[in-house]
Amino acid sequence: MSDREMEITVRRAVAADIPGLVECSAGLFAEDAGTRDDTVNVDWPREHGPDRFAQAIQEPDRLVLVADRGGVIVGCLTGGVAEPSAMRLVKIATLVSMFVRPELRGSGLGARLADAFFAWAKECGAAKAEVTAYAGNSGAINFYERNGFRRLSVTLEHSL
Repeated sequence: MSDREMEITVRRAVAADIPGLVECSAGLFAEDAGTRDDTVNVDWPREHGPDRFAQAIQEPDRLVLVADRGGVIVGCLTGGVAEPSAMRLVKIATLVSMFVRPELRGSGLGARLADAFFAWAKECGAAKAEVTAYAGNSGAINFYERNGFRRLSVTLEHSL
């Protein structure tokens, strides 16, 4: 069995997964935000990720998923859910970040992570799910649209 064919399990993260989560997050920052947004600290995952992931794993309104291939974390997804408010009248699930190692893209692993996120969001009673992607990341935007998201708003930025 090749490395690509080895079974990959999508599951909730545990404390032992934190080093793998940090590596995935560092990969995401390096190839996405780090190439598109000069205001982002690309060292954030290594500097703050361990504490942030440890906290998120414990919070009931947060989701931290890993894609585990033989004990190696090859992908991850983080999400959260917000209760209704006076402004947003329904519970909203937010897919905060997702990363799949480049060699596994196109394998269906991203869709498996997204499906697990949607299932969790429904269990939490969310009526909608949302995600934000950089306008220049057409691969991510196309992936999210193929997986049921639709364009809703555009964020514009002006450098001062």
